Amino acid sequence: MPGIWETNMNFSQWSRSLVKTIAVVLALALPTALAISSADARVGGGVSSGSRGSRTFSAPPSTTTSPGSTSQFNRTYSQPGAGMNTAAPARGGLFGRGGGFLGGLAAGFLGAGLLGMLFGGGLFGGLGGLSSILGLIIQIVLVVFVVRLAMSWWQRRNAPQAAYAGADGSAGQGPQTNYRSGLGSGLGSGLGGGFGFGANNAPLEIKPDDYEAFERLLGDIQAAWSNEDVAKLHTLATPEMVSYFERDLAENRARNAVNKVTNVKLLQGDLAEAWREGETDYATVAMRFALTDKTVDRNTGAIVAGSEQPGEVTEVWTFARRPGSAWELSAIQQTN
Repeated sequence: MPGIWETNMNFSQWSRSLVKTIAVVLALALPTALAISSADARVGGGVSSGSRGSRTFSAPPSTTTSPGSTSQFNRTYSQPGAGMNTAAPARGGLFGRGGGFLGGLAAGFLGAGLLGMLFGGGLFGGLGGLSSILGLIIQIVLVVFVVRLAMSWWQRRNAPQAAYAGADGSAGQGPQTNYRSGLGSGLGSGLGGGFGFGANNAPLEIKPDDYEAFERLLGDIQAAWSNEDVAKLHTLATPEMVSYFERDLAENRARNAVNKVTNVKLLQGDLAEAWREGETDYATVAMRFALTDKTVDRNTGAIVAGSEQPGEVTEVWTFARRPGSAWELSAIQQTN
């Protein structure tokens, strides 16, 4: 019955063509998706780093500037205390920054397997049985399983985290009420109306001078980072944060690249919480700011990542102040 055989052959050819097309798309798109996190080259590397004292493993309250949740810390020196109801801090994960080697290895194997399907070698080339229709189906199932596993991990990584209990007795009562001042007025020309402030219901009072210090640190830290001025960073951030900056700068030098962040301007900001632990004051603020973020080749100056086009970023920064000292950056958290 040639008609039946011809129909089966046509279906087999069509199915193989469809699978090859899907394989090409996945092979090209998956490594790109896994590398997205490395595109955030600005100070902090686009990950959550640092410590917030006893509240390191507690989610900051949401604010008008950052109404969603914040990511758990990818990098922190803090350890969950005995009295804290906490979850372990998030690590880089299988495909994250902290697991870059495993992520690259997995992406390489998966990409090679998908391209192997395209050229007839199969996901696990060398096994003749997989050249049959049954083998083709098995390959599809394996690919779908791996992709869904990766997508499931990515969704869990970006899911809103719970607000963990565990702050000490001096815990604040949530975010301060946000009253936006007019642009260029209210808090002085230095602040330019970026930060809102109003009824101070947190245990620690944050004054207009403090907000101006936060905005100044935002610009100064980005400038010192761009200039690779570690000595200056030591005057603006805690030793923990500087250690992360040094590590990221070393990675840039190893790639013969330098990240330049310019035209930093605070657009909106408000206080999430402020409190005192012992002799140390803490203030966590949400900031939405404009910047131009680009990475250039150290020798030629050619842009290798980012662009000259300005963009906007919303992050949650925590500042710490010890007696007789100025405010310094203690943590940066990404928003979801």
